[in-house]
Amino acid sequence: MNFLSALFDFSFSEFVTTKIIKILYGIFIALAVVAALVAIISGFTNSVGQGILMLILSPLVFLLYVIMARVWLELVIVIFRIAENVGEIAERKNAPL
Repeated sequence: MNFLSALFDFSFSEFVTTKIIKILYGIFIALAVVAALVAIISGFTNSVGQGILMLILSPLVFLLYVIMARVWLELVIVIFRIAENVGEIAERKNAPL
């Protein structure tokens, strides 16, 4: 089943999230980079001291954000893999011996 047919599958027999998780992670990282750059630029726009503070804090906040995004996405994948494995176990249980 390709991505578009899985996306519009109203029976939800195919999971789309497991296919787009890498793209979502890339988007989260890109947003974190943009947010850090905006914080640094706006800090220097306000004052040199605030700019230096943002230059120090932005990488730390960036790392925390990326770590939280990664953990969240890994939890989502774990939930989907559990669902897939439970489905396989149920199929095996109902299969004739």
